[in-house]
Amino acid sequence: MSKTSLFSTIAEREAKNLSPVTLAFLGDAVYSLFIREKYVLEADYPSGTLQKLTAGEVSAHGQNIALERIKNLFTEEEEAIFKRGRNAKKPTHSKHATISEYNNSTGFEAVLGYLYLTGQYKRIEELLEGE
Repeated sequence: MSKTSLFSTIAEREAKNLSPVTLAFLGDAVYSLFIREKYVLEADYPSGTLQKLTAGEVSAHGQNIALERIKNLFTEEEEAIFKRGRNAKKPTHSKHATISEYNNSTGFEAVLGYLYLTGQYKRIEELLEGE
C-alpha cells in the first residue's frame, strides 16, 4: 500500500482509470470542505447554524444547482469526466433528490475528485468561485 498524505496527487491517466463513482466519492468531500470553509470564514456561526447552512448546498439538489452555474465553464476533458460520472452505475440513490439531480451531482463530484487527485487546485477554485 502506498503512503498517502493530504494533497497526494496521481497522474492524469491514473485518475482517468479510476471508477467515476470513486472520483465522486472524493469529490463530494472536496465540495463539502469548500462549502464548510466558506461559511466558517464568513462569520463565527454556531455549529448548528453551520450545519443548516451547508446541508442544502452539499446535497445532490444543491450540487445540481451549483453545476448549472458552472457546467459551461468545463473543458472538454472535464465534460467527459462529468458524463462518465453522471452515467455511472451507482450502488445507492438519493432519498431527497430526483434521479437526474443525483446523476448530475455524481458527475459534478467526479470532476472535483479528478481535479483534486491530479493537483489542479486552482482549477477547482476557478470553478467553485465561478458559481
